[in-house]
Amino acid sequence: MESVHAIKQRFGIIGDDPKLNRAIEKAIQVAPTDISVLVTGESGVGKESIPRIIHSLSHRKHNKYIAVNCGAIPEGTIDSELFGHEKGAFTGASSTRSGYFEEADGGTIFLDEVGELPLPTQVRLLRVLENGEFLKVGSSKTQKTDVRIVAATNVKMFEAIKQERFREDLYYRLSTVDINLPPLRERKEDIHLLFRKFASDFANKYKMPTIRLDDDAINSLLKYRWSGNIRQLRNVAEQISVLEQNRSISLEKLRHYLPDTGSNLPAVVGSKKSESDFSSEREILYKVLFDMKSDLNDLKKLTLELMEKGNNASVQEENKSLIKKIYSEEETDAYESAEDITEVLQLPQESAAKTTIADKYHFAEDVEEEETLSLQEKELELIEKSLERHSGKRKAAAKELGISERTLYRKIKQYDL
Repeated sequence: MESVHAIKQRFGIIGDDPKLNRAIEKAIQVAPTDISVLVTGESGVGKESIPRIIHSLSHRKHNKYIAVNCGAIPEGTIDSELFGHEKGAFTGASSTRSGYFEEADGGTIFLDEVGELPLPTQVRLLRVLENGEFLKVGSSKTQKTDVRIVAATNVKMFEAIKQERFREDLYYRLSTVDINLPPLRERKEDIHLLFRKFASDFANKYKMPTIRLDDDAINSLLKYRWSGNIRQLRNVAEQISVLEQNRSISLEKLRHYLPDTGSNLPAVVGSKKSESDFSSEREILYKVLFDMKSDLNDLKKLTLELMEKGNNASVQEENKSLIKKIYSEEETDAYESAEDITEVLQLPQESAAKTTIADKYHFAEDVEEEETLSLQEKELELIEKSLERHSGKRKAAAKELGISERTLYRKIKQYDL
């Protein structure tokens, strides 16, 4: 069995972090078996190295190794890519095609971004893991395959299972052995070492002197969050190697190539509200609206009492300002405007007896349904008589009724006169 150090040299893995070493040790231990392996870790940590190590140390090393990026294949064609299809199975299927599982028979398949697989494909994959059987798209003939499956994902699998985006039974079949690779920010001692390796590689590639960081730039490099991990570090090293004329890089120059993350706090990735969260928010909103309705009803009753008790001009003026404040922006469907309400206060005693405020606006909460209907009939009768008396002239009829012409027009439409 090869040592961890020998494997690092063979596959070009840089670093001596204990977590990284443990991940490589686990890959070496499981390689001779046919156990399914799930490699987890953030995007850019180098998960693709682990399945190559496993394949090269297994008894399948002389057979095919196929790497499939599940997130890059459209949902409509992924079943065909993985399992193949028969001629005429769908539009454009002009011939029979073998899928990756058929091609890799006897070898290893690396399913990168397995967390992005659609649910129907997950069912097909589970069948392969359980008994090595699969069906081509458009075929009823079961085929057998003998493949070693190594999968990788940067998705938080338990959250995906909870949100029903990934099958729990498939997760446990894939993760017989779980190998986790640490993010670059947890490998502080490896960051500068990796940067120097990348800088040397790009100097050879572009045939120019190697860039070097001063002490302040190195400290900044170690403190940076590196949300893109090794992939981001490599890109930064390449940019500086190509763009900078002076090969000695100061902190000020380095900062031009490091995006300002604004904080060193952990980023929240893939945060989605569950259905239960939305349900809880709806309940809170309904309660707030119900409380607002209760408060509004109390205001209505208080306003009604104030208007009915106001017998002198000063009290009526106070009532008017209060009504305008309450109804100027709310209840626009029920009340045309605060001006219409205050007009009722100016009715002569005779008109007020005929049409009270409660009659006109129907906001006395304790009025029985039958009483409300009879008041409407009375209001309709008064409007009809007034219009008939003034030969249909709305302005004169509104003046007699003690309401605005606009309110009368609305009543005419309401009662379809």
